[in-house]
Amino acid sequence: MKYVLIDRGDNVVDKVDLGSNVGLNGAKTFFIGRKQIDKKEFNNIWKVMTEKDYDVQRELSNREGKQYEWWKEEESYLDLEAPITNSGDESGRETER
Repeated sequence: MKYVLIDRGDNVVDKVDLGSNVGLNGAKTFFIGRKQIDKKEFNNIWKVMTEKDYDVQRELSNREGKQYEWWKEEESYLDLEAPITNSGDESGRETER
């Protein structure tokens, strides 16, 4: 199973592919050994999760608060053959320019 080391900015700093029987605690122990710091300091700086869980979390966080950008789906060309119309006043008569 693949495990990732995440920094405070939710960026992947390191990856490792360990046997499935190692588990999350084993992966955490691996990364603590790689960083050569104590567990308390490690927990203040990084977190460890499976790569699959990280991908799901990133996908959900990208969806939250994302606004629908309708203008990106609108047609991006001008209809140059459309008739030119003039604005009228409230009575419907054309105004002079």
